[in-house]
Order: sequence, then C-alpha cells, then structure tokens
Amino acid sequence: MGRRIAFAPPLNTITPCAACKLLRRRCAEECPFSPYFSPHEPQKFAAVHKVFGASNVSKLLMEVPESLRVDAANSLVYEANLRLRDPVYGSMGVISALQHQLQALQSELNAVKADILKYKYREAANHIVSSANLVSPTGMASIAAPPHAIPPPPPPPPPPPSVVISSSSKSSTSSLYTPSTITTGYSSHSSDNVPYFD
Repeated sequence: MGRRIAFAPPLNTITPCAACKLLRRRCAEECPFSPYFSPHEPQKFAAVHKVFGASNVSKLLMEVPESLRVDAANSLVYEANLRLRDPVYGSMGVISALQHQLQALQSELNAVKADILKYKYREAANHIVSSANLVSPTGMASIAAPPHAIPPPPPPPPPPPSVVISSSSKSSTSSLYTPSTITTGYSSHSSDNVPYFD
C-alpha cells in the first residue's frame, strides 16, 4: 500500500483577508472571501458576519456569477451596515425615506414650475396691455381700459301732430292738439282759421 499524499491548498503567506482574520483561520489562496474583503477594512466583514453569518455569505457569493461578485459583496456590506443601524427596516428604511424626499421635491418642483408659468403669463399680459396703451392714441381701441358703454339710442321722435280744424276757431285755446268731433278733409282745408301763434 502506497502512501497517499494529500495536497493542501497553498496558503496565502502575505496577509490573511479580513474574514479569515476575524474567524481566526488560515487564509488559503482559494479563500472565497479574499477577493472581496480586504485585510485593510476588517469592519466590513465584521458587519456582514454579524448580520448574515460567514457560511451564508460564502454560499451567497458562490451562487452569484463571478463578474457580479464584487457588486454582491458591496451590497451585502451596505445592507449589513444599514441593518445594524436600523434593525427593523434596514435598507428599506433608507429607500422609503429617499422616496418620500423625492416625492416632496417633485411636488415642490411642480409648484415652482406653476409659479414660473403664472409669472410668464402675467408678464406677457402686462406686455400686451402696455403695447396696446401705446397704440391707442392712433385710433385703435385700448385693451387696458374697459370699453366705454355705448350710449343708448335716443328715443324715437313723437309722431307728428295731426292737424285738425275745429268749427269754433274763436276759442281762446288752440284746437291743434285737441281732437274735434267735426273734421274736414284735406280738400276743404284753409289756412285762414288756423292760428299759428296765440
């Protein structure tokens, strides 16, 4: 029977990663944490380990494609730090606060845009009014002043008095305006009996 020689993975002789340092184990070259948790920032892995646990972090990183592992490790660090700061909501508390702030800023922006529009319309109206006031002396109507009321037309003239000749022309009152019972036609009309001025 021959002896089997077990090949141990080569050790990282320079410095162990933050995970291995915290877990107090030797850091192998194939350490799953080494590329993502630098020995110069041990607080990152400490937060991740406290919230998720080292074995869960290792499993999560191995399930993610290698090109996305750096982003996944950074996301885990971010979530762990926020979960330590706010154990109930974690990153959702920050996201919710940012969404509320975004909505408030959007409504403020809409109000400012509305104010700007009102100001522009007011300026345009003032410009039109001032230009209309400059044009009005040449005979054009002014927009600024309310239009003058058109006076009502004069009442129609009274109908012309009918000339009636009375039989009693010697009366002291003129019979021009008082109708008489005896009227003569136009053919028998004479100007002798009609007093013009009394």
